[in-house]
Amino acid sequence: MFDLGTSFTKLIVMFEFPIHVVDFEGSRDSGVVEYGCVTLEQGELGKSFTRICAPVGKISNLDRVKHGITESDAEQEAPFNAEWSLFAGLRETGLFCAHNSTVEEGFLRAVWPFPRNSPYFLESGLLTATWGPWLDTLHLYRRIYPHLGSYKLEDLVQLFDLQTLLNNHAASLCSRDRSNYHCALYDALGSALLLQRLGEEPSLQSASLHWFFMQSAASDDIYKARGQQELL
Repeated sequence: MFDLGTSFTKLIVMFEFPIHVVDFEGSRDSGVVEYGCVTLEQGELGKSFTRICAPVGKISNLDRVKHGITESDAEQEAPFNAEWSLFAGLRETGLFCAHNSTVEEGFLRAVWPFPRNSPYFLESGLLTATWGPWLDTLHLYRRIYPHLGSYKLEDLVQLFDLQTLLNNHAASLCSRDRSNYHCALYDALGSALLLQRLGEEPSLQSASLHWFFMQSAASDDIYKARGQQELL
């Protein structure tokens, strides 16, 4: 069904290292006003982190309606840039994943262009001062299931019958008023469950971490470039 590749990278399986699934709520104007992160340890849900952050600019009416966070909710909180130690530390221990990772990486790079030197994870012993490489559940599902009607997080969770499981995890990990879509930890949990499900897909059992990374490419050009990197 899928070309899973035969290179040495096949030896590195997806859940060999921790995967930190992140989601940010905010905009270019407000900056991050909420973050959520849940770690997959050997494919199982582990530690989670979340909080509301003071905006660095105005929260627009459109954004307020979308994520439900007002300036009065957030103005007494520490800004997102207080979390350098958390996010740099997470990157040192594992890979990041998001649903449309271009957005999440953009939020990180707007505050901290580079993390500390961290393992590349796709190749043993290699260090990199980048927030990537990212796994991306949006593009993974687009490539693995190319004929679905929608790839929105909510639609994928419902289509693959993960909504009840998501709500059960959210009941214990999310605050009651932040337990729906467009709440950072709730969305991170949804993305984590989508990634976990791929790891359990029988047809993908022999896929390497590098294969999942290739399928996470945001465009065909990036996909081809990553394929060329594997050949070098």
